Amino acid sequence: MTIEQQLQERSNNQCELSGATGNLTVYEVPPARNLGADGFIYIDAKCLAQIEKKEEPDSAFWQNILPTSMWSEVPAVQVVSWRMLNRFRDEGWAADNLDMMYLDDELLEYAKATGDHTADAGVNFHKDSNGNILQQGDTVTLIKDLDVKGSSLNAKVGTAVRNIRLVHDNHEQIEGKIDGQLIVILTKYVKKQA
Repeated sequence: MTIEQQLQERSNNQCELSGATGNLTVYEVPPARNLGADGFIYIDAKCLAQIEKKEEPDSAFWQNILPTSMWSEVPAVQVVSWRMLNRFRDEGWAADNLDMMYLDDELLEYAKATGDHTADAGVNFHKDSNGNILQQGDTVTLIKDLDVKGSSLNAKVGTAVRNIRLVHDNHEQIEGKIDGQLIVILTKYVKKQA
């Protein structure tokens, strides 16, 4: 029986965090610990996107599911629940649940291994002028004429910039090529193409 089949059977074909039944996938809870099925959870797309910080955290969503999932008997579900509660630890509901939650020493070490518990829920995303989240490789359009410093290049409104790169230490900047020249562009001057 594959890991996925074990997880489907264990979870009754539901997300082991939210109980959702659609768009489910196997997620190995990092770091890999060779725990077999106990190191994986069956999870829906919304939970996964927020766990991996690809979507803005939704406190109300997690407030409805973590107080239940934290009591799971599955080690990986407990670890993810503990990590997510820590992201929201500044909110009363999460702090209260963390006070009640118990992980044995070995499981607590596993939960702390990624260091994710030291960060809060706030994640700085690269967003365009309309608030859409930008991803590596997206195509954007300039919404303002831009003069490129140190160059005679003037990028006009409507110029498409393909295959952008995110500046990792500054969520207000992206990199892209215009007329073959790699430049840094402020995210507030672009809009994401659909």
